[in-house]
Amino acid sequence: MAAAKKAVLGPLVGAVDQGTSSTRFLVFNSKTAELLSHHQVEIKQEFPREGWVEQDPKEILQSVYECIEKTCEKLGQLNIDISNIKAIGVSNQRETTVVWDKLTGEPLYNAVAAPVSPGSSVPVAVVPSGSSVPAAGASSVWLDLRTQSTVENLSKRIPGNNNFVKSKTGLPLSTYFSAVKLRWLLDNVKKVQEAVEENRALFGTIDSWLIWSLTGGIHGGVHCTDVTNASRTMLFNIHSLEWDKELCEFFGIPMEILPNVRSSSEIYGLMKAGALEGVPISGCLGDQSAALVGQMCFQDGQAKNTYGTGCFLLCNTGHKCVFSEHGLLTTVAYKLGRDKPVYYALEGSVAIAGAVIRWLRDNLGIIKSSEEIEKLAKEVGTSYGCYFVPAFSGLYAPYWEPSARGIICGLTQFTNKCHIAFAALEAVCFQTREILDAMNRDCGIPLSHLQVDGGMTSNKILMQLQADILYIPVVKPSMPETTALGAAMAAGAAEGVGVWSLEPEDLSAVTMERFEPQINAEESEIRYSTWKKAVMKSIGWVTTQSPESGDPSIFCSLPLGFFIVSSMVMLIGARYISGIP
Repeated sequence: MAAAKKAVLGPLVGAVDQGTSSTRFLVFNSKTAELLSHHQVEIKQEFPREGWVEQDPKEILQSVYECIEKTCEKLGQLNIDISNIKAIGVSNQRETTVVWDKLTGEPLYNAVAAPVSPGSSVPVAVVPSGSSVPAAGASSVWLDLRTQSTVENLSKRIPGNNNFVKSKTGLPLSTYFSAVKLRWLLDNVKKVQEAVEENRALFGTIDSWLIWSLTGGIHGGVHCTDVTNASRTMLFNIHSLEWDKELCEFFGIPMEILPNVRSSSEIYGLMKAGALEGVPISGCLGDQSAALVGQMCFQDGQAKNTYGTGCFLLCNTGHKCVFSEHGLLTTVAYKLGRDKPVYYALEGSVAIAGAVIRWLRDNLGIIKSSEEIEKLAKEVGTSYGCYFVPAFSGLYAPYWEPSARGIICGLTQFTNKCHIAFAALEAVCFQTREILDAMNRDCGIPLSHLQVDGGMTSNKILMQLQADILYIPVVKPSMPETTALGAAMAAGAAEGVGVWSLEPEDLSAVTMERFEPQINAEESEIRYSTWKKAVMKSIGWVTTQSPESGDPSIFCSLPLGFFIVSSMVMLIGARYISGIP
């Protein structure tokens, strides 16, 4: 029997999407942006101590190889010729830090990750004044806490009137970013110290580790990163687009261990093993930048919001580096070619989005699955004056108020679980509006619409509420894999590959679902102002170390400790003076 004829689909592009909980490989048709096949592998997270989160770099690498092989097998079953895959892009979890031995190819320690399981303390940025605020850019309760003392020590060395770290990087000094994780490894892991001294160590975020390994590893692997990932290390000058000598000296990082910084779209090297051996790796973007590209937010003022456990909002500010006065991050959006201009973005985050739905399910038990929330909310179609502020670990941007705690207010005898479910969805939308309002004030470009992606966007009630509360249209692509698509677009458009045009007239028309505001502007403003009143009620609940949990809080207060110690000293002194035995 003759072999089935292979389908001819034109040039294809693959994308590695390496996230905190899973790795995926997806293959797209470069002419239509159609997703043809994919495979996913779950990744373990390790918690060696409370507040620490690590991942095995070798497991991550193996998961990439497995996903590529399995996807190629699936394409074969669809009679799609894998020789049509002309390029591969990489999208990755940002900030996660890896150090490995360039002679053996072995990691010198586990990858020190950015996210941690729900319930941990929120990220903290220690500012020059010595006060502590949650770190901008952290999307939920995400943090590896081991570097907190490192940050506190470093913050004392920043002059109060010259925060050169933020002016050069766009980032606050925070446990969230790679530099302090790398500093911790250098201070605490003997293998890392020895490898640096013997000139054997290489540092990188996950993209660097993968590209080096996939392009040959110890046999000529390419040690590089792209501008978007470099901009999340706190060692990269976002103006000159180079590693910064002053920053490296400040953090005590030897520059020779850093990867070469490249654009987000160029050929870095060729795959050296597996089913796609010889295929160029030619695209690299941090996950949120990849989603911005995948949403085709190429114009100034275009923004996307990714709805997950928290929300990540990025707004393209063009060639202009806009510094926020409202707690947002300034970051590199993309640079799609060696000779192409760099684009910047403002980034903000909603701490609690999908996490509030899980809280209703796991803590209150009013729903059995996350999908039920839409059904409950639809039954009533209103919160009936109930407002839910999910400040479980304080308020993030634009408030930065660690004393806040979650509240549900406006309750009456009529309120039931359906109203609370509706209020929880509204809370996600109100928080998103607060970030977008901050973006509008910072960059002066009012949004005409918001492009959305992420798991929660399948909830139509949520999307309609978001349009009503923002009072602008919300636009959702029918193909939800925008992060992988962005990496594939960058790879396919690279010089020397040239199978994916990024010219506006050539971009595939993506089918969109559009949600228009269905209430009048006055009602939208009234609901938003009532939300802000509820937010004010949530502030000031915690003024000292709270007994509400057995876990130590990063919002803990020294005054309470001083009060207890001084009280004990006074009591002992009084007993001594009075002669009481």
